[in-house]
Amino acid sequence: MKIPSFILAGSPKCGSTSLYYYLAEHPDIFMSQQKEIHYLTFDILNSLNQGPKDKVVNSFHISNFKDYKNQFTKARNNQVIGEVSPSYINYPSQTIPKIKHHLGNPKLIFLIRDPIQRAFSNYLHLVREEREDLSFYDALQAEQERMKNKYSDFWYYSFNSFYYEKIKAYDEAFDDILIITAEELKNNTLRTLSKIFKFIGVNDFAPSNLDKSYNAGGVYESNLITQFFFRQSALRSFIKRVIPITKGMKHFKQSLINKYRKEPPAITQETEKYLVNKFKEDVSKLQKEYDLDLEYWNKSLTNDDE
Repeated sequence: MKIPSFILAGSPKCGSTSLYYYLAEHPDIFMSQQKEIHYLTFDILNSLNQGPKDKVVNSFHISNFKDYKNQFTKARNNQVIGEVSPSYINYPSQTIPKIKHHLGNPKLIFLIRDPIQRAFSNYLHLVREEREDLSFYDALQAEQERMKNKYSDFWYYSFNSFYYEKIKAYDEAFDDILIITAEELKNNTLRTLSKIFKFIGVNDFAPSNLDKSYNAGGVYESNLITQFFFRQSALRSFIKRVIPITKGMKHFKQSLINKYRKEPPAITQETEKYLVNKFKEDVSKLQKEYDLDLEYWNKSLTNDDE
């Protein structure tokens, strides 16, 4: 049976789209035809659908094992198979048993990012889609209420930026995990990819698409073109289910929208201080446990004397 031997299991807004397309370039790797599957968290995500357009967004997730397996039928026998589902990191207690049941003991890759920048990117994503109308700080304050009201977890900007306890649970359950930061993937791409290729057991390789950006964040002018690409709709979710989004399609999209990109608003000092206090302990545990190079992260998060 052709099933994944490795999973890119998180986190959201950390560069998983770029990494998916880099990995898919490797001749000895087969990535799922749909970039994000979320099969093993389907029941959880499907129950969180009360935010604006949440039901539309959730409709592209895969709900059954037959459809999940069909994602990998075209893999050659000598290829290493992988899938990307950034939601897996967030629900270890529910997802670990399902991974073990369906996939055994796959290798797990966790792609993480400065938690403050990750949370802000998450927020800007929903602003682009014209679903978020609160300021960043006010949205952070509204998070518990949104959880209570069963908004999609993509609205949980702080929750998605906590890593340590989640990764630790997977580390204790599986033999092989690799933690990569979005910053090292961006700033030292070839070296980071070499680390990943070695981890999953394939030869080193230089993808031809390293000069391309995928799902670039930020803020854009609102017009017919950007609304077409960013606004969630039933048609958009249907297309994501039935048509594999190729790297060429991503390049075309980016070329169209780049001219409408604007300077994003700055994170206020009040908001930054609030998030430093929220994330500092988690980052400290993560750094000490896994000896990560967090050179590019907010210094107030990584300096013990702050």
